[in-house]
Amino acid sequence: MCSVALSSAILVLHMPVWIEPLGQIMEYSRILTAVLLAALAVQTGVSRPARNARPTKTKESFFPVAVWYGGGKVRAPMLEPINDSSAEHWGKDLDQIKAVGFNTVKTWVDWATAEPRPGQYNFANLDLLLRLAQDHGLRVIVQIYLDSAPDWVGQHYPDARYVDRSGAVIDSQAAPGYCIDHNGVRSEVVKFLAALSAEANKSSALYGWDVWSEPHVINWAEFPYLENPEFCFCAYTQARFREWLRTKYHTLDALNAAWYRSFERWDQVQPPRFPTILSYTDYLDWRAFIEDKLAEDLKTRVDAIRSMDTTHPITSHAAAPGLFTSPTDGYGEPDDWKMSSNADYFGTSLYPKHSESTKPWSDLMLAAGLDFTRSAGHSFGKGFWIGELQAGQGATGMRIANPVNAQDEQYWIWQVVAHGAREIAVYAWYPMSSGFESNGYGLINLDGTITERAQAAGRVASAIARHGAEVLNATPAPAEVAILYNRLSYMVGGSQPSLSKLGNAERDSLIGLYNAFYEQNIPVDFVHPEDVIENRLAQYKILFLPFPVMLSRDVADGVKRYVDDGGTAVAEARLAWNDARGFASDVIPGAGLAEVFGARESVIRPTDKIQMQTEASTALPGLPSHTAIAGDSFEEELEPLNGGMILGRFADGSAAIVKNHKGKGNTVLIGSFPALAYYREHDANSKRFFLSLAQAAGVSPQLEISSPGASEVEVRRLVGADEQIILVFNHSSTIANVTAAIRLPWTIRDAREWQHDQPVNYESNAGQTVFHKHLAAGQIWVFSIRGS
Repeated sequence: MCSVALSSAILVLHMPVWIEPLGQIMEYSRILTAVLLAALAVQTGVSRPARNARPTKTKESFFPVAVWYGGGKVRAPMLEPINDSSAEHWGKDLDQIKAVGFNTVKTWVDWATAEPRPGQYNFANLDLLLRLAQDHGLRVIVQIYLDSAPDWVGQHYPDARYVDRSGAVIDSQAAPGYCIDHNGVRSEVVKFLAALSAEANKSSALYGWDVWSEPHVINWAEFPYLENPEFCFCAYTQARFREWLRTKYHTLDALNAAWYRSFERWDQVQPPRFPTILSYTDYLDWRAFIEDKLAEDLKTRVDAIRSMDTTHPITSHAAAPGLFTSPTDGYGEPDDWKMSSNADYFGTSLYPKHSESTKPWSDLMLAAGLDFTRSAGHSFGKGFWIGELQAGQGATGMRIANPVNAQDEQYWIWQVVAHGAREIAVYAWYPMSSGFESNGYGLINLDGTITERAQAAGRVASAIARHGAEVLNATPAPAEVAILYNRLSYMVGGSQPSLSKLGNAERDSLIGLYNAFYEQNIPVDFVHPEDVIENRLAQYKILFLPFPVMLSRDVADGVKRYVDDGGTAVAEARLAWNDARGFASDVIPGAGLAEVFGARESVIRPTDKIQMQTEASTALPGLPSHTAIAGDSFEEELEPLNGGMILGRFADGSAAIVKNHKGKGNTVLIGSFPALAYYREHDANSKRFFLSLAQAAGVSPQLEISSPGASEVEVRRLVGADEQIILVFNHSSTIANVTAAIRLPWTIRDAREWQHDQPVNYESNAGQTVFHKHLAAGQIWVFSIRGS
């Protein structure tokens, strides 16, 4: 969980699992096979790039709705010592968990407790919980904590400690463990995971795995005595970085040319520790390496578990959707797309009322974060898992967040389902019993009494379980609108703070643009640079490039192909100003995009208040001429090139918006940052502008909502072959009389409400099916429609 505090792990007092010599030999033989299969990862520290194979599905109709429970009241990743009464007490807890409505528990194994001495595995806690869960009709997901590493690892490999860029060496205090780039540590990790996998697979209660909670280079520890810490600069990570550079540049001469350096030997090459005025290509390489390293480290874990388990799904989850984090973080932030490619599912933690948040998440923030996480899996034809969903009031010492109530819990769970999740794990059954999060985040009270929010969560869990097959055989309604998520744009200026006036402009631009369509219930996908490069954009009629100030040549070429094939690309100011090396383009837009977009930058000026006025044009349907569109931070005066048509001007009459036709498609270049402006100012004209561009590209909404305050009514659809699940959320503080008109590909034969299992009335009108509902403030309406 976010901001988890760890103290020394408690060792269980039972004997190790393997007692009989013959059984021990057989188990070691199986594990040795697994280690040999993972030899490449152990020897090189770099996993194979191939995507992880999907496992055989256990039960297509079983949708796991879990609550975190590890046996007793101890907080993860700690484990409670087992005694003679453990089975009875844990069994009573599991009875309550099932009675409330959950069908799964998510338990955990921490390395320090499970392997107290090298090769001596103690899985007594896991074995007992698996047995009890099976007896009580519950499935089990196993969370693995390697960050809580045994002390003997540090004693055997003292040079495997993490090192900050300042040179400070980190001694583990139950956390953060030791660097996996050390081959000895990596080998021990693989052996442990293979043994754990073999042990858990003895139980039919096992449902799946979560092999890495909230991945970073370094986890579960903070270092206030270090200024801007960054990891890891140990000798082994540096050696791995050099191998990454060899793969990219092939020769030392090529690296020297790229970095403007004069290395004579590869062993002289080090990661950059500070910025210079000359170039920051070295920094960009370092950040790209960290992204690849995290993804490869995930694959090492996945492969080790998979070596002894060919059946169950293997997953991981981020600390938060990557939309809300920065790839420049010194602890290492994962790229959700790269992580998703290396596991069966990749997901996220979700804490909308975390005590460390400046305020509770808005409906917009929750929806955007979930769509972002969903999009990362969508690129590979996968769903996503929610590794942790907040269960109770956030607490960090005396920093106590707003209470979590029953309405919060059911709303969050339904939102997760509406976005296409394939699993939910509520964190946690009991509140935290120790650490600086003490008494926080629990679904029930620490004395065991059941809360209203636990009952509410259980009711939703039961409803989902009843309709598990329907949910699992449907996916979110396909999007025709794509927004490029481009991590390079966060790094203009390298590690030197830049554009501080703009704040987190890339993130805010993404959310602002997303919001324009979210308010109209128009589905949106975020897409990754690799989606553009690999030509995975065919389903989208329009591609937005917000805040595109740094762009690789490969992505630029992908945008050209997309437009040539008939797509519409819309880009904001300073398109491809910098390339992937951090070098300025001779012409802006760079990378040959000036010709594609039919304009180039003439002058750019910082301006406090920016307005662009539209010209009369059929290219902006529904938008009258002289409509004022807000920009932000800069006016980029555009010079139209051959074929470029001016759609809007700045106050001085210079070109602000230029449209061009290229190949079979169209482009629009905007000389400011209107998505950022919409995030900050929420100007109605800006939304109308974005919607007009989408309409011109052929985006056709599949549903229409008519009711007072329609923008506060959110409708989500999960679409199957002959069935759709409709989820309607009234976000307003007043009653809403909702009319939803939906275009369906078939004739309805049945429509039923989930919460009360009763028929839903509807009418057909002009090719649309119309549903009416009187919704109270905050009410959620879920129903299924089946066709014939």
